[in-house]
Amino acid sequence: MRSPIRPLPPRSQRTSPMPSDIKTLEHLTLDLDHFLPYRLSILSNRASDAIARHYSDRFGLSVPEWRVIAVLGQTPGMSARDVAQRTAMDKVQVSRAVASLVEARRVKREGDEVDGRVTRLSLTAKGQAIYDEVVPLALHLEEVFLAALTPEERRMLDVLMSKLTKQINSLQQFSIPPP
Repeated sequence: MRSPIRPLPPRSQRTSPMPSDIKTLEHLTLDLDHFLPYRLSILSNRASDAIARHYSDRFGLSVPEWRVIAVLGQTPGMSARDVAQRTAMDKVQVSRAVASLVEARRVKREGDEVDGRVTRLSLTAKGQAIYDEVVPLALHLEEVFLAALTPEERRMLDVLMSKLTKQINSLQQFSIPPP
């Protein structure tokens, strides 16, 4: 039986999702109110800000710091590079957040037993206490946010988000040709 999954062709044989003739796109206009990447960004920022208001005042955490704590609370022992990939945050943002959290004794660094060049991150007892307090609040706020959707719409949103997450990888493989 043949697998329905086909491997990607070599990078040199992949076709770009961009039209070869950029002139065909010149007549189009961008309506930000209907441009999905913009709308997702705004929605994500507003959701993060709504949750951040609740933990930033109490714990003095920035959004990047909370994201590092959230990831390490779920998956301790990651490197800063792993955290950056998992959160899709810039490496500099992660580095600054980790440095601040280490200084505040919320995160600790330990050398990797196999690769001495890598440091592994984990929550300290102080960081774990913050995680344990913020998670129920974040889940409650998510529930309030999703209350606008029916159970079927929630399932569909989950399916659509999964599909779009897989599809975005195809866009990341290509560069836009210069004008």
